[in-house]
Amino acid sequence: MTQDLRTISVKTIDGQTSPLGDHLGKATLIVNVASKCGFTPQYKGLEALYRQFKDQGLVVLGFPCDQFGHQEPGDEAEIRNFCSLSYDVTFPMFAKIDVNGPQAHPVYQALKKAAPGILGTESIKWNFTKFLLDANGSVVDRYAPTAKPESLEGDIRKILGA
Repeated sequence: MTQDLRTISVKTIDGQTSPLGDHLGKATLIVNVASKCGFTPQYKGLEALYRQFKDQGLVVLGFPCDQFGHQEPGDEAEIRNFCSLSYDVTFPMFAKIDVNGPQAHPVYQALKKAAPGILGTESIKWNFTKFLLDANGSVVDRYAPTAKPESLEGDIRKILGA
């Protein structure tokens, strides 16, 4: 059985540790992000979704990852500054993690088990893979890095009842 996502400890980009459940909303979008990726401009769309739906219960959670082409080389302070200055990111960001391999963060171990990718593969293929969760912390869907944040609006509205 997969561990309950809500009980897994996470570290914020500022170094605070708490259960993931403290950061979940009625709908939650979890994304592995990177500052030097071809998909990095998706920060703009993720922030737009967050601002549009946060008062209705959407939370976007960004987990920086440097496992794909060394596209997140900075430390947490550099990542936070980049996101703030380049994309005015206000949604919660977390400490850099691994999403694949033996050091994969438990959050991603659970997400991949709950929603395998194409042909049942669990590995994350690239930065900006997205997981949409409901209010119970259950994975509703997994989206490829190529899925633009705005294309998720309908699915988010369904969960929020908006």
